[in-house]
This record gives sequence, structure tokens and C-alpha cells, in this order.
Amino acid sequence: MQQPRRSLQLAHWLALSALVIVLDQASKAWIMSAFRPGESLTVTPFFDLVLVFNPGAAFSFLSSAAGWQRWLFVALALGISAWIVLMLKRHAHERLEPLALTLVLGGALGNVIDRLIHAAVVDFLSFHAGAHYWPAFNVADSAISVGVALMLWQQFAARGNNAHQNE
Repeated sequence: MQQPRRSLQLAHWLALSALVIVLDQASKAWIMSAFRPGESLTVTPFFDLVLVFNPGAAFSFLSSAAGWQRWLFVALALGISAWIVLMLKRHAHERLEPLALTLVLGGALGNVIDRLIHAAVVDFLSFHAGAHYWPAFNVADSAISVGVALMLWQQFAARGNNAHQNE
């Protein structure tokens, strides 16, 4: 009886990951239909919409490489995604860890889709303070960041609980 329940829980987490991918790809499709590359729109004094293609990783890491980085990042993301699915199988009955893993999985695969279709990741959310701009990012990047933050929070909370139990 335990196995079907875990399979159902895993299916729920994978469905949430698919929702992240759908939201990511839909937002990117909208921005690409509404903007030309490099075009921007000021929304608030600290936020712009802008269409940029990033062939690199976070903070444009390796963006000026000759193109091989595309396949490195695809392979890395697919490998991490496979590991995440294995971790989801183990922890599907929990709440926080599978939520964090699900967000990272959806974000990673959303960006893989971009790399396969556009040879770069589509970024469009641009925050700034005056003339100081944070690198543009997207829904997938946001999901990855929130997922990693949740994983760190869980680790620190577990470490704190273990310290109290050992006293």
C-alpha cells in the first residue's frame, strides 16, 4: 500500500514541476512576442521588462564562449534533473524538501528548453536601483532561486533541531 501512495505523491510533485515549466515558457513566449531583443519597457522606477538572450549561465558566466557552453549547461541541467527525480522519489512523502526540489527541477528544465530552442536562455525581468542593474532573469531562474533558498533553510533548521536534541 505504501508504494502506490508514494507514486501518487511523486506524481503531484512532478505535476508542480511541470506547472513551473509551463509558466516559465508561457512568460517567455509572451515577452518574445511583445519585444524585440534588447528592447525594454520601464514598469516602475526599479523594474523593467527587457528581452535578452543569455548563452551563458547565471550572471552571464561563459556567455562569451564559442558555443560549447550550450551543451555543457544542457548536460549539467539534465544530469541534475535526473538526480532530483531520484531524490523526489525518496522524499515524496515530505513537504519542504520535495517542494524545493520541484522548483529547482521545473526551473532547470525550463531553461534547458530555451537552450535547445534558442541556443540561449530567454531573460526578461530586470531590477535596478538607479543606474545599478541586477542581471536580467526569468521565471525559471526565480523558481531555482526559491528552491535553493528553501533547501538551505531546511538544512539550517534541521541543524538547529539536531543541536537542541544533543543538549
